[in-house]
Amino acid sequence: MTLTRRATIRGALASIVVPGAALAADPTLRTIPSSGARVPAVGLGSWITFNVGNDPVLLDACADVIAAFVDEGGGMIDSSPMYGSSQDTIGHGLERLGYPGTVFATDKVWTSAADRGPAQIARTRAAWGVDGFDLLQVHNLVAWEAHLETLFEMKQAGRLGHVGLTTSHGRRHDLLERLMRDHPLDFVQLTYNLADRAAEDRLLPLAQERGIAVIANRPFRRGALPRALEGRPLPDVAADLGVRTWPQLLLKFIISHPALTVAIPATTKVAHVRENKAAARGALPDARMRRRIVAHFENL
Repeated sequence: MTLTRRATIRGALASIVVPGAALAADPTLRTIPSSGARVPAVGLGSWITFNVGNDPVLLDACADVIAAFVDEGGGMIDSSPMYGSSQDTIGHGLERLGYPGTVFATDKVWTSAADRGPAQIARTRAAWGVDGFDLLQVHNLVAWEAHLETLFEMKQAGRLGHVGLTTSHGRRHDLLERLMRDHPLDFVQLTYNLADRAAEDRLLPLAQERGIAVIANRPFRRGALPRALEGRPLPDVAADLGVRTWPQLLLKFIISHPALTVAIPATTKVAHVRENKAAARGALPDARMRRRIVAHFENL
């Protein structure tokens, strides 16, 4: 199914839901606990990488990245009003593709002025070129009380698929934990990667307990992790997992955590999109393998 420019959120969400037998057959898909919808475990971030302004060459390069992402199964594309021109870049790429139905449209509200949330969401929707979103999140918990109220009202009215909160860099975990306990959230987004594992202590177990989907941001620490690990030996378990590169192992480690739903690496390269997507295929590390990966990483 292909989304028109004026696609509704229900149409977008329905396109992600895969019938019965296909669900069991495709290990790359994850279930959103609150809705039962299925999304690919590897999505696409847009922070910095898609902030290219009006440069036609860079816009088309980003559109090529989105096209490769869709070709590899699509799923969650995540953005924010904080990310410069990234939302317009996504709109450009989706328009060029004719608004494919395999994109799980995900964005945020990010303004300290509580009454400006609805207008900002409307601008975001116009930038993407869609009528609604599969997921909207309160970015970095800014003015969370008012924005959560707005998002829950939108969901109740059928104008939004899911509601979430985000944080990053390990900040404000105590507040996020409290809000996860107090509100019927569909998603939380937080930093989780092989080097940043603080969320394992309380937030990830709580997400499992509460039935909240989890998005891992900064899976590569903006590329710093792959750069630091370049040339370093992979752990022995990499061979068992069919992995030959650190980026794929980093993603397999993230999405193998039982609480994780989606990781959202950002990239400017088509080859990296395909490599990232391939990380969700094949075997994932079990608990024993995960411990060995951590021990290997900490001993490098």
